[in-house]
Amino acid sequence: MTQPPEAPPVKVLLVDDHDLVRAGLRGVFEREPDLTVVGVACNVAEAMAAYAELRPDVVVTDLQLPDGTGIDIVRAVRRGNDRTGLVVLTMHTGDRPLLAAMDAGASALVGKDAPSSDVVNAARRSVVSPRSFAATGLLQALGRRAARDGGRLSDRETEILRLLADGLGIGELAAELYISRSTAKTHVARIYQKLGAANRAQAIVIAMRTGLLSSVDTIGV
Repeated sequence: MTQPPEAPPVKVLLVDDHDLVRAGLRGVFEREPDLTVVGVACNVAEAMAAYAELRPDVVVTDLQLPDGTGIDIVRAVRRGNDRTGLVVLTMHTGDRPLLAAMDAGASALVGKDAPSSDVVNAARRSVVSPRSFAATGLLQALGRRAARDGGRLSDRETEILRLLADGLGIGELAAELYISRSTAKTHVARIYQKLGAANRAQAIVIAMRTGLLSSVDTIGV
């Protein structure tokens, strides 16, 4: 029986302005048989030139760079590509860099004090789900933003959130509330926007943690 061909290694572009960090990251990634470093860059300009030439599957970039930030790289890549994994590394803690990375379209944010395996795993996940953001403390940060921004739901939005928690889809929501599908979509999008959530599960967890909902039936979450 003919064996299926092995998948080619995931192509990684590394961006950091410190030689030692770049060398260390290269060593970490090149120990992995399914990953290969195709290029390195030390600033935003070099990173974008290398990205255009090499078309990597994943860009792993430091947050702070001499001529800008890793967020600039994320935004530039995302404007034309939803398939590239984008992992941001940072030594800074707090909600601001996390939320900035998420809002720009990054796949993950990883602290520079995290184990190297966390960076590798984030890169692998980013190839599979480039637009699904992951970071330590994400839900807590989203909850604080929702509370800070006054993301109080209307009675109608609270009702819709409960139905989402029951597992209803857009079509079922529309039928249950006697509204059009487009209106149901608009309500759901507004709920997510108010809560700073990317999906149904995040919206429900944030609403519960911030007291916007005292209890919900989470079937289907």
